[in-house]
Amino acid sequence: MTAWIKRLETWPKSLLMVTSLGLVAVVGFVDYITGSAIFFSAFYLIPLALAAWFVGNGFGMVISVLSVAVSLAGDFAAGAQYSSLFVPIWNGAIALMVYLVMVKTLVNLRKSHQELEERVRQRTAALTSEIQERTRLEKELLETSEREQRQIGHDLHDNLGQHLTATAFASQVLNEQLENKSLPESSAAKNLVKLVEEAIVLTRTFARGLHPVEVEAEGLMDGFQELARNTSERFKVSCEFECREPVLLNDSDRSTHFYRIAQEAITNAVKHGKARHIKIGLEKTDAVITLTVTDDGIGLPENARGGRGMGLRIMTYRANMIGATFNIERLPMSGTRVTCKLPSGEVAASETHVAKN
Repeated sequence: MTAWIKRLETWPKSLLMVTSLGLVAVVGFVDYITGSAIFFSAFYLIPLALAAWFVGNGFGMVISVLSVAVSLAGDFAAGAQYSSLFVPIWNGAIALMVYLVMVKTLVNLRKSHQELEERVRQRTAALTSEIQERTRLEKELLETSEREQRQIGHDLHDNLGQHLTATAFASQVLNEQLENKSLPESSAAKNLVKLVEEAIVLTRTFARGLHPVEVEAEGLMDGFQELARNTSERFKVSCEFECREPVLLNDSDRSTHFYRIAQEAITNAVKHGKARHIKIGLEKTDAVITLTVTDDGIGLPENARGGRGMGLRIMTYRANMIGATFNIERLPMSGTRVTCKLPSGEVAASETHVAKN
């Protein structure tokens, strides 16, 4: 029914008016050939409803008057006999009143329907605008966070790292001087050199974690290679990166999101899946760049697809941010596979935009 109303709303008013008049003629003709003994007034409500709902109050009244006139004319033409002229006039007046009430009711309903549709449109537009604004703010917040992390990573690597390197060199000089003088404090100086060198390694590790992907096109592959190595060392698991052909991605934002998705997937595999073997896969075809993280853990938790896990929501959100599709599935035997696919067209469009700017 709603589909028919929507379709009729696309018709021109002139066509609707002609259709209403044609229906009055058809109903009048049928009313005539069936004779005056059969009550046919209810069928005039069809063209009346069409006129009142789709054309308006004025034309609805015209159809009401015309319907009464056609009905009475058909009865007289069919040979109807009345005791007095007052009877058909009374019947026509009653029918006209009913028709006019129907017209008024339909016009009011139509007006209420339009007002409701307008409120729904306004509410939908406001909700859409609110969602777009929230998405923009979330994107801006995430980009700001990533930018600040990159800045902190650079500061750690360039400033603190250089300062610690200088400290390690000075400590080494002090250690050599103490050893030359055969002083017992040389062992403490040697230990100090070792601690400073460990601090340098930690600083570089922290800096790498805050800014894992370099701007260069090869940065994503280098980042995944480093991620696999650090995962193996940190969690004592087997983690390898597989990329059969070079995948070059000049967009640092997309590279960072790809890296963070893989990083979160690995964390889930180790922490929740108890995985012992993890493989990061990266490949590019003509149509899509595909990232996969596969593990041999206990599999996907039952509540994972319900979206209650913060990590899953973050990965999904990051994929949406770069126009990629995200999927997580439980493998038939054991383990989990996380897949993120980025259309190559999205990358090309982004690179073109960056080049223009």
